[in-house]
Amino acid sequence: MRYKYILYIEGMQYSNIPDEDMVIKNVTFQDIPKIIELQKKSFPSMLEEGSVWGERHLRSHVEIFPEGQFCVVLRNKIIGSSSSLIVKLSSEYEVHTFSQVTGNSLFTTHDPNGDSLYGADISVHPEFRRLGIATLLYKARKDLAIKYNLRRIIAGGRLINYSNYAEKFSPEEYVKLVINEQISDQVLTFQLKNDFKFINILPNYIKDSRSLNYATFIEWVNPYYKK
Repeated sequence: MRYKYILYIEGMQYSNIPDEDMVIKNVTFQDIPKIIELQKKSFPSMLEEGSVWGERHLRSHVEIFPEGQFCVVLRNKIIGSSSSLIVKLSSEYEVHTFSQVTGNSLFTTHDPNGDSLYGADISVHPEFRRLGIATLLYKARKDLAIKYNLRRIIAGGRLINYSNYAEKFSPEEYVKLVINEQISDQVLTFQLKNDFKFINILPNYIKDSRSLNYATFIEWVNPYYKK
């Protein structure tokens, strides 16, 4: 599956990317070194905590489910990427950790007969944020879920600003404030704007000092799903 977009978003052309073609494509083995560098740029705090992809992880993703791995290429530079797999949870909203659902980040839990596309990761280079790159990656995921007739897309979203509010609010209270637009969370606010619904809190989801290891269970229901 291959997508091609001209980088015009809501009728606006961004001056730092004038008249450029941007391609969203499936990740290949040749892309892996560039994606590793993108991960280092995108998640410096998680890099220190050892929670970013390595070569063996990305190679396993491509081997197991190549259609679910996307990257955004501009001027021969990878400026965004996303990783996903298909899963079937034992219950509708099973509490889980990132390691459990992704097979220790290797996607060995991928189930071609599952009903849910699991969004494991989205990375955007810091110099290219707020230009709609992540939204295009979300669109590619939605298109994939529709193509495979999957019932939904689910993910665990890091509560990226929670450490700044933890002394005042529980994770549930923090999420409610974000949903009511009283405070902003870089990850959750974006997910809500892309039609995802908050389900519940996932504790001890992934080692991450910014979220204090908390994540949100989020869901997008495929409106085109047929039983």
